[in-house]
Parts: sequence; C-alpha cells; structure tokens
Amino acid sequence: SAPAAPNVTADDATSETTSSGMNVLINGKAEKIGTATTTTVDNRQVTTITVDQKKLEEKLEAEGQGAVVTLIVTPQVNDVISQFNGQMVKNMEGNQAVLVIKTGPTTYTLPAHQLNIDAISDQIGQSVSLQDIKVMIEISEPTAAMVNVVENAAQKGTFTLVAPPISYTIKGTYGDRTITIEKFDAYVERTIEIPDGVDPNKITTGVVVDPDGTVHHVPTKIIMKDGKYYAVINSLSNSTYALVWHPIEFDDVANHWSKKAVNDMGSRMVIGGTGNGQFNPDRNITRAEFAAILVRGLGLKLESGDSVFTDVKASDWFSSYINTAYEYKLINGYSDGSFGPNDNITREQAMAMISKAMTITSLKAELPVQSVEITLHPYMDAAKASEWAISSIADSVQSGIVTGRMSAELAPKAFITRAEVAVIIQRLLEKSNLI
Repeated sequence: SAPAAPNVTADDATSETTSSGMNVLINGKAEKIGTATTTTVDNRQVTTITVDQKKLEEKLEAEGQGAVVTLIVTPQVNDVISQFNGQMVKNMEGNQAVLVIKTGPTTYTLPAHQLNIDAISDQIGQSVSLQDIKVMIEISEPTAAMVNVVENAAQKGTFTLVAPPISYTIKGTYGDRTITIEKFDAYVERTIEIPDGVDPNKITTGVVVDPDGTVHHVPTKIIMKDGKYYAVINSLSNSTYALVWHPIEFDDVANHWSKKAVNDMGSRMVIGGTGNGQFNPDRNITRAEFAAILVRGLGLKLESGDSVFTDVKASDWFSSYINTAYEYKLINGYSDGSFGPNDNITREQAMAMISKAMTITSLKAELPVQSVEITLHPYMDAAKASEWAISSIADSVQSGIVTGRMSAELAPKAFITRAEVAVIIQRLLEKSNLI
C-alpha cells in the first residue's frame, strides 16, 4: 500500500514510513483487522499497530468472554507500539479479553483489566471521553543510555547479562497529558526467548533495572517449548528487564539441610549473606529483614516516602521495604502504631505475612476449601498459636509452604531462622508457579 506521510520532523534526514494491513489473531483465528505502520528515524525502526475498533468489537462479541487477542510483529524492529483508544480497552476489559503481543524474542501477555483504563480516565479527567484517550503498549530495545545503565549495574552487582535487555511501557495519553501505568494488581507475564548458544542452566533470574541503576529480582523460571528455551518473568510493574547469571554458594551451608534453597535465593538476589561468604543459616531474623526478603522475593517495586510506623525512620535501611510491604498489605504492625523492625520475628508472625503474600500471587484463591481445625489437627501445639494468626497458619500449612519443625510441632511462638526463611520464600514462589 502507499506509504503514509512520515510522522517526523524536517531535521530527521533518514526517515521513511510504510504502512500495511496485518492479521490479528482472535482465539488463534487470523482476522485482517489490523494496520502496521513502520517508521525509520535515525536508524531506529518503530512499528505502530492499530486495530479496527468496530471489527474488533464484533469479533469479541462473537467469541464470548475471555478471548485472546494476539498481535504478532515480524520482522523484528527496535520499538513496537500497540495503540488502542480507551473505549476499545474498556470493551476488551468487559469481555475479559487477554492481549498478547509478540515481537522478536519476547511475548507480553496482558489481561485487558490490567491496563486499568478507569485509573487513566480518572487522572486525565472524567469529562474526556474514553474514545479520545490513547492507550499505548510499548515493547522496545532500550536506548543506548539505558543499555549503558544496565551494563554498569551488571558490573557493580557482579552478575553477567545473558540476553539483551527489553523495556515494557504502558501509557495513556490525551492532548499533552501522559499517564504511565507502572503497577498492576496481579502478576503480568512476559516471556523472553533464550538466545541460541546460551546455556539455559546459566540463567539465574530475571531482573528489573531502573533508570538510576537500581536492580531487583523478579520471579523468573526457565521453560522449554517447541524445542526452544524461554525465560518466563512475572512482575507487578513495568520497566526494563534483563536476564542474568549470578551464581552464589555460601560456605557455611555446604552441609546444611537448607543448602539448595539458600543458594537459590541468594543467586536470585532475594537474600544476602552476612559477609565473608557466610550466610549464618541458624541465626534468628528480624521483622524488618523478613519484610525485605519477602518484598524482594515477590519482585515488588520499592516505595519511598515517610513511614506509617512510629519506629521506622526514612533513613533506616529497611524504610522503603517496610513502606512497600505496607502498601501491598503484607504487614500491619502493632496496635500502638509501631512495627518493631528490630524484634526477632516469630514463626506465626512470618506465616501471617506469607498468607498475605499468597493473596498477591493468587495461590490462596487456589486452595481447596478446608476448615482450620482439619488443617491443623495433626499438630499437637496448634492451640498455642495466637487467635489473630490461626487462619494464616492454616493457609501456610495447607499450601505446603510451611511444615512443622518436628512432624507434629508448629512452634508458632518460636523465632524463625534465616534458613527456614529461605526455604519458605522459595516454596511460596514455587507453589505460586512463579519460579
């Protein structure tokens, strides 16, 4: 088809634009209802996909609830922008549709309700019609500057990058206003194909790299499909993602029962050692340390700002972890408004937080209905548990995340050790199918 007018400024000497019809798969059936427009500016190719609103509505209506709408962009370009208006997003949400965007080595799977069009609309202003709001989902190769940030972070964090980083962004725009969707209320999945020649066993995890060079783990597992290896990354936020190799083995767990979990969680940057290659597996752990490990394990984006607790100062190393844990409803604190960050955490307090984490990972919703009495019947000391903790303890036990210290002992009031924490965080992520 005839090239469209280039959407570029006069001083972009190397710009060209081509536009063509493209198939959109609705539940696997190809429908010619899309347009792909590719613009080249300064040697960077950007493909923008738009979909015919009326035809998409008709197809979704015919397919019923939960349809999967797949956009496949070939050949690979530097940036892919899938563009919808707010009304289309609202319709997809109403149909519980799932949007899948495949480009180059990555696939991004987005339930339409995670685009959160109501939040975008609220921020832009209720008076603006949804039809006039643009929602753009962008998958891109990071800029040279951002690649530099990622490479510096790798050097500083002593890990090796095993695949080029990829950035994911969702924006709502109206006029000169732009709202960026940075947080989701459930895990959103991205898969990244492992490049040929890369040993899948030499990938420890996926990480998020922020523009300031901060790096944190995101739950990642390696799968094989149709003879190829993929990393499946689940995250509650958007950012730049990279796959890394960061093997760690702590000297003092070499012969410890927790060795596998401790080294796995250490390699994933979820738990740190205590210096000089040591982990101190049998040491107790504080409430602040446990909150930090849980936040890192779940791959949550850190929240800064003032603390809601009287005994947590902004200058404390754990301040942003505790803010984040509070924001995600993982912690409540004590009735006097304090958190007790330096108190050792008991097993029942840890299980209360694990139970809340199971809500975030959707694991709790999957548990079969069973009474607390039946779940805890095998444990002789269940009656010693605090009333407020009993249902959380039952969740942790029923899911298999926590087992008794002895076969018939829960030890709810005992302090939990660093080794036990490594094991239960690993189990939480495994049972939630995140690693």
